[in-house]
Amino acid sequence: MNTALHSPWNILLTPLAGFVLFTGAAYLLYRLGGAMAPKLKDAGAKLDAYACGEPVPNRQWHVGYRLFFYAALFFTMMHVAALVIATIPGGSLAFALLGIFYLLMITLSIMALILK
Repeated sequence: MNTALHSPWNILLTPLAGFVLFTGAAYLLYRLGGAMAPKLKDAGAKLDAYACGEPVPNRQWHVGYRLFFYAALFFTMMHVAALVIATIPGGSLAFALLGIFYLLMITLSIMALILK
């Protein structure tokens, strides 16, 4: 019997043990960095927002995900199209025409997405 496989140290090779070990190490590193960092003092405009050396007017910034969703939809459509085209069986005219039709529909979908 191979005793190396039944060693008590093999528990360190499990994903849960690795996750706990590295999470603990990251937390200790975080705490060490916090202890080494200088303490923050609110002196004048030190904590004010600025952009390119100019002060930013005090107003609410409304960050939206609208453009992100367009980009995410574009990349999803392209990746699914690549997967479908890559898995079409070869050697048949019917499958080739189906692939061309699918690419045409993806092209029209992308144009509709871009042109809104």
